[in-house]
Amino acid sequence: MSHLALQPGFDFQQAGKEVLEIEREGLAELDQYINQHFTLACEKMFNCTGKVVVMGMGKSGHIGRKMAATFASTGTSSFFVHPGEAAHGDLGMVTPQDVVIAISNSGESSEIAALIPVLKRLHVPLICITGRPESSMARAADVHLCVKVPKEACPLGLAPTSSTTATLVMGDALAVALLKARGFTAEDFALSHPGGALGRKLLLRVSDIMHTGDEIPHVNKHASLRDALLELRVKISV
Repeated sequence: MSHLALQPGFDFQQAGKEVLEIEREGLAELDQYINQHFTLACEKMFNCTGKVVVMGMGKSGHIGRKMAATFASTGTSSFFVHPGEAAHGDLGMVTPQDVVIAISNSGESSEIAALIPVLKRLHVPLICITGRPESSMARAADVHLCVKVPKEACPLGLAPTSSTTATLVMGDALAVALLKARGFTAEDFALSHPGGALGRKLLLRVSDIMHTGDEIPHVNKHASLRDALLELRVKISV
């Protein structure tokens, strides 16, 4: 695409606010889909003795990666598998003890469709998240979660915008509902976030960072300040 001059008077703020309004409307529609299907999905995930395996292509895949990461950090053991790689060996990571969440706004992802017969033969529970209840993925699912939105925020109706936001929020709803059901605590959260501020606050002990024995800088009380500084320099660098 060639570089075009900016239209005189183009309002970036207005364009941004229109996106927020459209996506807000999409999320308002999502409320009706937190229903008995949502409960069934949560129950399957709660009772899962294996892992929750998330799959998705393209933008749905990016959302799926975030969804799996959120599950994993909030008490639901989970990982993401790319459908294309799954068809070439990675499906071996999925066991009958797992639950699969497959994401596709159209519900017609050919890559995921190719995996469904195998998942059925393995008797792996299948939760599909799509924007089309009449889609082939929705019909094949043990549980279908609808994330249908009135329209995309993209004025061309092409770039996934409102639909990916709705899918992301549905994933957050699942994660938080399960977190509450499990009685997941801040201490539990810290165990999977040892590198974060909360993890350090709750898990880090004085014994983890303190110097002991010969690592402690010490000099005779009659030593010069120069000797004390040299001792500090040597021991602190250890």
